[in-house]
Amino acid sequence: MAPAHDCSWRKLAEERGRTLDDAQIQLATLRDQVSTLQGQLAAAKAKLEDVERKRFARSTERLPPVERELAAQAKTEVEEATESAPVEAPKGAEPKTNRGRKRQEREEAPSVREVTVEHPVSDHVRKCPSCGAMAQPVGTGKFSTEWDYIPGQFVRRRHIQEVVACSCGKHIARCEPPLRVFDRTQYGPGLMAYLIVSKCADSTPIYRIEKQFQRAGIPIARSTLNDLLHRAASVLEAIYDALVRRVVTDPHCQADETSFRLHNRPEKRGFVWTFLAGKQVIYTFSGDRSGQTPSRLLVGTTGTLVVDGYTGYNEVTAVQGRTRAGCWSHARRYLFKALDQAPEARDALDMILILFRVERDAIRQEVFGTPTHLAMRKARSEPVIERLKAWVAEQKPKHLPEGPMGAALRYITNQWAPLTVFLGHPKVPIHNNASESALRIVALLRKNALFFGNEGAARNFSILLSLVTTAERHGLNPLAYIEDVLMRVQTHPAKDVADLLPDRWKPPR
Repeated sequence: MAPAHDCSWRKLAEERGRTLDDAQIQLATLRDQVSTLQGQLAAAKAKLEDVERKRFARSTERLPPVERELAAQAKTEVEEATESAPVEAPKGAEPKTNRGRKRQEREEAPSVREVTVEHPVSDHVRKCPSCGAMAQPVGTGKFSTEWDYIPGQFVRRRHIQEVVACSCGKHIARCEPPLRVFDRTQYGPGLMAYLIVSKCADSTPIYRIEKQFQRAGIPIARSTLNDLLHRAASVLEAIYDALVRRVVTDPHCQADETSFRLHNRPEKRGFVWTFLAGKQVIYTFSGDRSGQTPSRLLVGTTGTLVVDGYTGYNEVTAVQGRTRAGCWSHARRYLFKALDQAPEARDALDMILILFRVERDAIRQEVFGTPTHLAMRKARSEPVIERLKAWVAEQKPKHLPEGPMGAALRYITNQWAPLTVFLGHPKVPIHNNASESALRIVALLRKNALFFGNEGAARNFSILLSLVTTAERHGLNPLAYIEDVLMRVQTHPAKDVADLLPDRWKPPR
């Protein structure tokens, strides 16, 4: 075998080869850096556009609600179907409008007090200028309607306890004092119920309620109003605890959270959490966003938990037995944010819209949560899920991970198992919109009242808001419900306190 050739030219060639290899490695590194920078630039551009859209753009440029898109599609389908054969309305038929329906609802409202005011013609107008005789009424006259509002009135209720004495002078008795919400208070349950509902259902700050009472001629100090709220929460706490037990033991639970500041700890934000099951809703407050709150409430329970991608729920879903179900509304939002830079996201949005159409049809046919609903999901939703899975796999290599489209694809990929749980459980919703909707009133209060005084005040607010919101979801008048249970819970057997929950509550005769 001939010895290897060794000369200066060979050494030069080997050095040039090593230099070329190093250059190629550097070039590949630079390409990776450029790709990363391009992704970061795309992500920064998307964030900037999102901020500008929220601040300056019209609200119609935001993510359109699912119902609006479904209605628009249905309208288009109807128009296309009837374009060739228009249907004429029957003669003499009057179109039904929302305006007419709202007028009818107002006229039939049971709380409206009808007052008839007669306006007679004055004598000098009634007298005929021709013959001097007095004109007589013709028909029933001309009718018109005027809607007015008279603010609620305070009631000063004087309680007189009868005192009796025996003629022998050895016996004096007095009637038992009337039951009050709590001892040594001069404010009744109706006033407290109005205060609670104004604060919780209408997000009215206490200082505004104080001004309302002053205009009505009853000045009550703001500190007194706050004290009434906190003491009422302590009275209703037993009902709240029963409501918590009802929600957390339900096999199909949903959850979400939002931040809220504390006055005594301005440097750190606390969080209001909501957990709901059907029409039952509870709120609770914690000083941070850790997973301790859902773990504390849901420990030892089984079933599904519908949440977003936040890792704070991992301990409940990965360790303690709850099955995590995902939210297709969140996936839809990620795709909508990427729509400007990646128009192909519209394909996924249209497929997700089909999933929502199946759910809407199940609700309209009144089969939600039944085997029929599960069959609808298997027949109509499951094929869409398979197409969407293939679409995600096809799109991932085409987009930078740091860009808005990459973020959308990453969210769907990471959440794929929770997002498909609904296919096997008809009672599991495909989104977490109910929890987000339950937190809107908290966001509104955050804008109006800015903060809670301390964690105790936040907990008391959570108690009151839970009962008011649940009562509203059951179609009750929260004023009547709160006013009644404030008094009834004091004499109700503790073991039967669940009978005072909104779904079991019966108004007094």
